[in-house]
Amino acid sequence: MNRVPAAVRYTVLRLLAFAVPLLLLVFLTGLQPWIAAIIAAIIGLCVSYIFLRTPRETVAQELFARRHGDKPVPHDDEDAEDAALDADTVRTPRAEDATAAEAPSASTPEEQQGR
Repeated sequence: MNRVPAAVRYTVLRLLAFAVPLLLLVFLTGLQPWIAAIIAAIIGLCVSYIFLRTPRETVAQELFARRHGDKPVPHDDEDAEDAALDADTVRTPRAEDATAAEAPSASTPEEQQGR
């Protein structure tokens, strides 16, 4: 059996959250239709925000997955951290390089034998 897509289900629930209060306000209270529409919109917004969190998040996740596909999520901080670590390793000499730089090297064979 085919499942109803989350976007369709969420849209129908949002329309019901508007239409039911609108019909109740127009037919039971006798308000003018434009006033009833404004009040029904406010009621529908509140009902949607409070009670339809799960369908809204499902639709958002599906849209994100469809939009981005299999691409990895970019993290700007990871790139900045990698760049900072790379810059730090370039500036900081290794321990072997530091000891070699401190000891003077013998340039002539006599100096090399004297040591």
